[in-house]
Amino acid sequence: MASDEAWLAAAIRLSYRSYGRTCPSPNVGCIIVNDDGRVLGRGVTSPGGRPHAEAIALAQAGDAARGATAYVSLEPCAHVSPRGPCCTDLLIDAGIARVVIALQDPDPRTNGAGIARLREAGITVQSRLMEREAKRAMAGFLARQGRSRPFVTLKLATSLDGCIALADGTSRWITGPAARAHAHVERANHELILVGRGTLKADAPRLDVRLPGLESHSPTPVLLSSDSRNVPDGWSRIAAPEEIGTMTLPGDHLLVEGGAKTAAAFLAADLVDRLLLYRAPILIGTGKPGLGDIGLASLSEAHGRWRLEDSRIFGPDRLEVYERMRAA
Repeated sequence: MASDEAWLAAAIRLSYRSYGRTCPSPNVGCIIVNDDGRVLGRGVTSPGGRPHAEAIALAQAGDAARGATAYVSLEPCAHVSPRGPCCTDLLIDAGIARVVIALQDPDPRTNGAGIARLREAGITVQSRLMEREAKRAMAGFLARQGRSRPFVTLKLATSLDGCIALADGTSRWITGPAARAHAHVERANHELILVGRGTLKADAPRLDVRLPGLESHSPTPVLLSSDSRNVPDGWSRIAAPEEIGTMTLPGDHLLVEGGAKTAAAFLAADLVDRLLLYRAPILIGTGKPGLGDIGLASLSEAHGRWRLEDSRIFGPDRLEVYERMRAA
């Protein structure tokens, strides 16, 4: 028999199937298991936020859900919505005997109320297991709830000596095709993508997803520029990084792709939550650096900010993924 942690880990992994596609709802994973360890139903929040994961899993399980355990990456919603049913009520009505939850929902409409109602109905509830993993999976939703802005990922593709282009601006291509393909997967996981005016002028980037089967997941392009003129059709514009919290565009995940001045502006404003650093095994020498001034007054301020979370090899290139270390 698998442990609670193993089933919950599976539910969290399942939630990634809708990462970046469920705004304004969180991407939740739910697995319903009987006492014999047989999966009765599984669900992940649908694109656009409805139906919720629990509703899908319960529909699959049917009457077999009575007496079973539901593993959910986020506390089931406890509020009534015109967009769909209350998941807490669905679990109670289905006769679920036990609910194991990774993370309490910070949404004030639920925040602990779902757990309380489940317990009042006689359901055994265990919560706060694998919280860190669940927080990573729902980073966009949590950033919107806690910081009133999207979760920001900064992507940099550099040479070993930190350059993003030759001195004349030539930048295609720093990395190889495998690393670039992975970058397109990252685009597909974001609702919004941003570049600065310099990158727009130099490269005229399309900022779409060009992988077979994922073209429909291209993010909405955003331009960072103080100049409101000559904004391409279909693009939005902000004048400063701090305006990401007031954008009316739907989306909880923002990918910043360039260039050096834009990257530095977001870092200086401490708005980068995740850093994708692709490095090619080349040396450029006198080229364009990947970053401008990020406002550090001393070297000590640079330490203790970033934690390495992942490292991968794509052909000759290396990807390192860092997360911003913030107070809880």
